Amino acid sequence: MANRHTIILMQTSQNRATRTFMDYESITQAMDGICALYERKLKELNPAIRNLSYDITDLYNFIDGLADMSALVYDSSIHAYLPHDRLWIKQRTFQHLKKLAH
Repeated sequence: MANRHTIILMQTSQNRATRTFMDYESITQAMDGICALYERKLKELNPAIRNLSYDITDLYNFIDGLADMSALVYDSSIHAYLPHDRLWIKQRTFQHLKKLAH
């Protein structure tokens, strides 16, 4: 289950030119990538702060603040990508961060 190729589709603003994608070898790597994206944004907004911290609500607000975000996860049983919405991404990032905390 964990080693399923995952493509994150996102659009950062209403401008269609901001559409982009990131692909990862697993769902776990994709969730790491989303967290890293948010952490880069935090560093960009707060360049003077060395140790940034955030909670899950902050991450959710970042995800919700994007014009669009979804995931395509490869399912080898049907040889196709299954689409997942922003809510699924938020649930998966929460599970991922919870695992990292223990």
